[in-house]
Amino acid sequence: MQKQLFRASVAHFPEATNSPQTDIVVFHDGALVVEGEKIIAIGDYHQLITEHSEASVQDHKGKWLLPGLVDSHLHYPQTEVMGRFGEQLLNWLENYTFPAEEKFSHPPYAQSMAKLFLGECLKNGTTTGLVFSTVHKDATDTLFRTASAINMALVAGKVCMDRNCPPALQDTAESARQDSVELISRWHNNGRNRYALTPRFAPTSTEAQMAALAEVASDHPDVFIQTHLSENLDEIDWVLSLYPDCKGYLDVYEKYNMVRPRAVFGHCIHMRDDEWSRMAETGATVAFCPSSNLFLGSGLFDLDAARHHGVKVALATDVGAGTSFNMLKTYGEAYKVCQLKHSPFPPLDGLYMMTQGAAVAHQLEEDIGNLNPGSYADFVLLEPRFSDLTALRLQNTESLQDVLFAMSILGDERAVEQTWIAGRCRYHKDKGVLF
Repeated sequence: MQKQLFRASVAHFPEATNSPQTDIVVFHDGALVVEGEKIIAIGDYHQLITEHSEASVQDHKGKWLLPGLVDSHLHYPQTEVMGRFGEQLLNWLENYTFPAEEKFSHPPYAQSMAKLFLGECLKNGTTTGLVFSTVHKDATDTLFRTASAINMALVAGKVCMDRNCPPALQDTAESARQDSVELISRWHNNGRNRYALTPRFAPTSTEAQMAALAEVASDHPDVFIQTHLSENLDEIDWVLSLYPDCKGYLDVYEKYNMVRPRAVFGHCIHMRDDEWSRMAETGATVAFCPSSNLFLGSGLFDLDAARHHGVKVALATDVGAGTSFNMLKTYGEAYKVCQLKHSPFPPLDGLYMMTQGAAVAHQLEEDIGNLNPGSYADFVLLEPRFSDLTALRLQNTESLQDVLFAMSILGDERAVEQTWIAGRCRYHKDKGVLF
């Protein structure tokens, strides 16, 4: 296999850390060496070009090479409803989300949307997503097949809903169990795919369906679980009315064996102290979705509370209530949320939550989230000075922290030069998405 050496300013977090400010590793004139699908070396350019003189060289000096970005909560069927006007969570679901998801019963439509959705991820430097599909098993198969065709790491699952949604989107307790088991058998740990049991949220599943999914979760302890938790105050009241035997929203999921490592709960805005404590004790993860929370008026995430209790937090776009596929822009929205909460959120902390921090939270750090030798060669090349404005803003600076912050406020997909998946370029600014 031909070795490839990429020269650029290179940065990553090689290990799990609680101190991203001190534990970032940066090579200002650095190199990454790739052989086949995997990274084999990272370090100083002048040293590695000597050690790997036979490698083909791509010289991107002046650009930044970072690990591929991890988006920990997003909805592939909601791509078309991004930017719809107004509404809060429950009305948003009824008026926009559910009608869009009904279209995914048609295989050609699901196929076209899967390619568009993954293409938007690649254009923005996202190389791994934790993705909600629809209730349709075939649409979920389509998403996995499309990602597998480019060897993209994907965590995804069929949404399960057997009440409080349109009849066309309802499954049953038994069909949710059977479909989930079939999809786990077909996709979980097949190549770079991982499966996530996906009850949309407690109000759209009966107790019978939750119990059926609890059995599946018990039988498959390494599958992911993804759902929503404490996003909206009306939602919380609704949950408590539907599950009167549970003392709180998180307690519903605990009752059904869904609060554990590799369980990822979107939003978690309105949490009690005891719920934060249980999240930490069980190893569950919060997906912090700032642009969605602002767009739907759901509230401001309390990052300090999560930090205080030691809960793992990963950043996420929550497309389509989220307003961008771009993870750096998403960090920018998170920074604004934290400003309103008087909670500092430096750019390197944000980078950690969309790379190694997310990978560690999801128990995937052996494969993704970093540029360690042995990891898959998933990475993004950024050109921060892509416009006159960004060139002006970033003149005379080599600080990664400064570059990241400028990109989070002024940047967009134009900053992404290339996105590489498992050693192959899958997005090139001049050539587009390369399926």
